[in-house]
Amino acid sequence: MMTQLDVVETSGRGSSTDGPEYYVRGRDMRVVAFAIACFSVAACSAQDARSVERAKSATWKDTSLHKTLAVKVETNVELEVLDWGGSGRPIVLLAGLGMTAHVFDAFAEKLAGPFHVYGITRRGYGASSRPTSGYSEERLAEDDLRAFDELKLVAPVVAGHSIAGNELSQLGIHHFGRIGGLVYLDALNDGTDDYTDYDELSAKLPDVMRRPPQPEASERESFAAYGAWLRRTESITMPEAELRAEFAENPDGSVGSFRTPGYVPQAIIAGDHKHDYSQIRVPVLAFVGYPNLPQEQIRRNHVTDRAERTTVEAAYGVYVGMARNRIKRIAAAAGGARTVDLWGANHLVFLSNETDVLREMRVFLAGLP
Repeated sequence: MMTQLDVVETSGRGSSTDGPEYYVRGRDMRVVAFAIACFSVAACSAQDARSVERAKSATWKDTSLHKTLAVKVETNVELEVLDWGGSGRPIVLLAGLGMTAHVFDAFAEKLAGPFHVYGITRRGYGASSRPTSGYSEERLAEDDLRAFDELKLVAPVVAGHSIAGNELSQLGIHHFGRIGGLVYLDALNDGTDDYTDYDELSAKLPDVMRRPPQPEASERESFAAYGAWLRRTESITMPEAELRAEFAENPDGSVGSFRTPGYVPQAIIAGDHKHDYSQIRVPVLAFVGYPNLPQEQIRRNHVTDRAERTTVEAAYGVYVGMARNRIKRIAAAAGGARTVDLWGANHLVFLSNETDVLREMRVFLAGLP
């Protein structure tokens, strides 16, 4: 799984097939009060803290302010839909590869109110059905449309993260009469992206940048420990419900394996192809995230070799060039497009740059007919 955004971020192509794509990211775990007390009282042992974490895990509940619905989109296929409520124009949130609608738990609560916010967990993930087929972007977009029908949504604005951009493009090009607008959350990936130069440079990066850190066994002893590790490494707060939707929990309370079968992300990645953005006939807002500046990456990773420093700078330049090409493509959208650059952002821009994203989305939504 990927762990570090910087210049090794590969969101444009989806992710590795054995886990979620957001390990360009961080996670949220609440720290148990008892565990904090244990650290301040010598009589408390580490085992005591772990026991408390396991007890908490056994009684854990999702506290996000949403209703959970099951929406049928095909014979024997149901999708998990989260409804955060609100009034006014409906907004539908689509997660990136490997994630569920729970990744939006905190973000959606802040967006709801003047807007009615929903989140759809695509087939293959979380509480949605896991059929062995139906993972092309055309079929996934059709799933979204059928969910809109079941929910009786009129002209919803659809916001998608990362690989969900494929579904957004399908909707905007082929079903523009059904939607009111599109919001790309660092999701302008396309089958025409050429990674040749970037991959060649990435292969020459220092080991510390090519092999992101992995959690120690102690950092997987509980969802709290794992979330704290992710928060330290990615500086992003992630809903615990998202962690639990992605990973199984072992009997001892530790974080287990991925719940999603490997064929699911493989099939979704294989379905990525070219889009003619000029055919998108609804208004578009696109957020484009950029890694930290090369100087910061060099400092953070203690890169002292001159040749390696040059490689870091070159890889960054190629990445920015690819982003600019994506912006040029979406600028041709017939419905009009506005892009917002987010420098030094995590790939999960709605978490790392939540304030900026919420502000720009509200302005965009207020201006729609």
